[in-house]
Amino acid sequence: MEVERFNPQGTKFRGMSQATKVGGRVYVSGQVALKNGAVVGLGDAKAQAEQTFANIESVLDEVGAKLSDVVKLTGFLTDKDAYGGFSEVKNRLFENNPPASTVVIVNDLLLPGLLMEVEVEAWFGD
Repeated sequence: MEVERFNPQGTKFRGMSQATKVGGRVYVSGQVALKNGAVVGLGDAKAQAEQTFANIESVLDEVGAKLSDVVKLTGFLTDKDAYGGFSEVKNRLFENNPPASTVVIVNDLLLPGLLMEVEVEAWFGD
C-alpha cells in the first residue's frame, strides 16, 4: 500500500508530516494550540483545547477525514489542572462517537506556554 503524506498550508515542519495515510488509516501528528505561528490561549486550557482540536480538524480535512472518523486519541498535558478544559472540549466534540483515549501528564512540551498536545488516529474507507 502507498503511504501518502499531508501538510495543510502553513503547517509544514522539517522532518515531519502533519498526517500520513495508508489505505483507510490516518495518523495525525501531535497538534498544539498554534495559530499563525503563535501560541493561543496562554494559561487557558479550554482555549488551547479549542485551537488544538481545530488544528486536528484541519489536518483531517486535508486527508478527507473528519472527527467522527477518529478511533484513537492521545493527549499529553503539562498540568493536571488543564484536564478540565481539555476534557470539556473533547467530550463535546466526541459526544456521540468517543474514540479510545489516553491522557498522560508530561513535564513539558516543545514551546513555552503550551498546556497540551494531542495526536489522533482515524479510520475511514474499507
